[in-house]
Amino acid sequence: MPPYGGQPYRPDDRPYGGDPEPPPRRSGRGPLIPVLVVVLLLLVAGGGAYWFLRGRDEPTPVAAPTASAPAANVEPSVDAAEPTPSAAAPESSADPRFAKVGQCVRNDGAAGGKPKLLISECAPKSYQVLSRIDGATSGERDAEAKCAKVEGYTNWYFFDSELDTLDFVLCLKQR
Repeated sequence: MPPYGGQPYRPDDRPYGGDPEPPPRRSGRGPLIPVLVVVLLLLVAGGGAYWFLRGRDEPTPVAAPTASAPAANVEPSVDAAEPTPSAAAPESSADPRFAKVGQCVRNDGAAGGKPKLLISECAPKSYQVLSRIDGATSGERDAEAKCAKVEGYTNWYFFDSELDTLDFVLCLKQR
């Protein structure tokens, strides 16, 4: 370095050390990295949601007799006089989730076991739907309390799902 603080002598006669170097080129990866991070997070979240939901079974619906009719259980309908249908109705049309007031249901579940209600013809040993109460239900006591307001009911059935919008209670009368 010269003692006066100036530029050192250069034999090529370029002032002030020559042309400045151009700034380094940007490769354009700046916006690519955040986009890849967002896509990766969405894939991880979607995979986690799939893993969490795939192992779930449908919630178990429960039916039980009420205190006003202790002997009236929802029992399997077995009647030798009834003709058996040659073809089963589609699952969705016979599912109790689609039962309406005035329709009948029968229990095809095992005696003393978990009930399996199906929409059916109104016949002896079937249950007529007197009232359908849609909305959140918290279990047996709640279903019994809701049906207590329905005149003439003998049994109740409730479906409790993790989504309260799918919950319902059927107030039934055995025929």
